[in-house]
Amino acid sequence: MLLLTLGADAAAEVLKHLGPKEVQKLGHAMAGTKSVPREKVEDILTEMESHTAKGAPLSADSDMIRAMLTKALGDDKAANLIGRILQGGDTAGIESLKWMDAATVADLIKNEHPQIIATILVHLEYDHAGEVLKSFTERLRNDVLLRIATLDGVQPTALRELNEAMTRLMAGASANVKKAAMGGIRHAAEILNFVGQASETAIVDNVREYDPELAQKILDEMFVFENLLDVDDRGIQLLLREIQSDSLILALKGSSPELREKVFKNMSQRAAEMLREDLESKGPVRLSEVESEQKEILKIARRLADEGQIQLGGKGGDDQMV
Repeated sequence: MLLLTLGADAAAEVLKHLGPKEVQKLGHAMAGTKSVPREKVEDILTEMESHTAKGAPLSADSDMIRAMLTKALGDDKAANLIGRILQGGDTAGIESLKWMDAATVADLIKNEHPQIIATILVHLEYDHAGEVLKSFTERLRNDVLLRIATLDGVQPTALRELNEAMTRLMAGASANVKKAAMGGIRHAAEILNFVGQASETAIVDNVREYDPELAQKILDEMFVFENLLDVDDRGIQLLLREIQSDSLILALKGSSPELREKVFKNMSQRAAEMLREDLESKGPVRLSEVESEQKEILKIARRLADEGQIQLGGKGGDDQMV
């Protein structure tokens, strides 16, 4: 509503600073906005004016950001995050692909070397990369996903050469940036979450032939405990029937309030009250115990999914009605 109020020229200046997903979401929201009362518009403008009045001009350089994040997160955690934040100039060419539909991206890069394709896909949003991956031949899909899973980073020089080849926009980019922390098992798992069950199975089977341990690690990362938020209520109810109370209490000790509420609402009122009381009275527990119970529950969830009793979140890609 604010952007519609500002008008086309001013709104365009705002949209220039947003990413493709943000622009898409805003576009859908604006298209679906009907007539807005004048009082509502005035309230929005007043609120915006209040926010901007409280603000003050700020500026920060990379050294300041690096120092702040390192102090807050510690050296190891900050290093990966800093790499993602401060390497932006090295991916300008690849960033442009985020604005294209998956079929177009796939057509543009399908003839590149699989290692180059893997490097490109780790810079895209997981669902976008999953859609691109689905467009490839089975052989190329398998090869690319395996390379993503075993990718331990991208050297700045490699990114620069790739962008120069694609767009010629990266000439003169700095080579002093640390290796970007992209790719790896979790990244491969996140992409696989969006390729659909049939493609996922074929790709994982291929990885298993190459390295059974790697395939299992990818499966372990594909659906984490918090992803139970994406399971529908019926699925949660079926899952709860299979879980012992003590196991559920431990697992929920390390969960978000949102996931706890989802569990509570899918139990009887009495059972939910008892579970709340048990959680509140349960003292501190080891993180390893919590994670162990969460993994056991996820094994049950995967079994139910394999039996067709529940639908795990993020797996809608090539699912068909039968």
